Amino acid sequence: MIEREDDGDAVLGEARVAVLRLAHGPVNVLDIELCRAITERFRALADDPVQAVVVTGTDRAFSAGVDLKRYLDGGAAYVERFLPALADAFHAVFELGKPVVAAVTGHAIAGGGVLAACADVRLMAEGRGRIGVPELRVGVPFPRIAIEVLRYTVGDVTARKLLLGAQTYYPSEALALGLVDRVVEPDDLLSEAVTTARTMAAGIPGDTFAVTKAQLRRDALERTARYADEAAELTRLWNLRVIDGWTERYLESVLRKS
Repeated sequence: MIEREDDGDAVLGEARVAVLRLAHGPVNVLDIELCRAITERFRALADDPVQAVVVTGTDRAFSAGVDLKRYLDGGAAYVERFLPALADAFHAVFELGKPVVAAVTGHAIAGGGVLAACADVRLMAEGRGRIGVPELRVGVPFPRIAIEVLRYTVGDVTARKLLLGAQTYYPSEALALGLVDRVVEPDDLLSEAVTTARTMAAGIPGDTFAVTKAQLRRDALERTARYADEAAELTRLWNLRVIDGWTERYLESVLRKS
């Protein structure tokens, strides 16, 4: 589900980088199991000796977002367990006090786009992959942590454009929006991401990096906690979209185009 390979040799004085590859089906859809695995892996990294992290996906996709079929089939019982798991996964990546670089291999859609935005730096492969947060077209709102991650990453004005516009973007477009930091050739993506992560880890003392990262993200996390009472309304709307058929119609329209 999540494969790990460490890069770097401490004996040679290199900062060690943990490369985590999402390996959950062809497009790494976010279901309860993958969300919980992300949370477990990233929380464990807080006490791991590695100094930086790269998170990446498969050649086809970084993550295509929420598993809509599983959500529709599971109904209210699934929603009740899934939404907290999704929020926890975003929290775990966003809060890790070590450099995190996302190597966006292909599509990073909706929750996949937010997952990439949780990283400190985002590199995206040149090509036909798209990134964005069209969750409103699915008919459901994001958990508050996703909103705050996007506000932190691209600023309020662009976050509004991304969320309310509900579009996806090619790499060059995403670069112009600040949703990704660099666009690189696919063959160079992973090595560039590892080099970026290692440079960040080697150039700043780990504790200083952790404190500064926490300071920068404190406001976003405090707002997330302050609006915890939104959870009930989110759950209601996710359940309603199963009942009224909106999400099912959206999924059918996407499948017809593919």
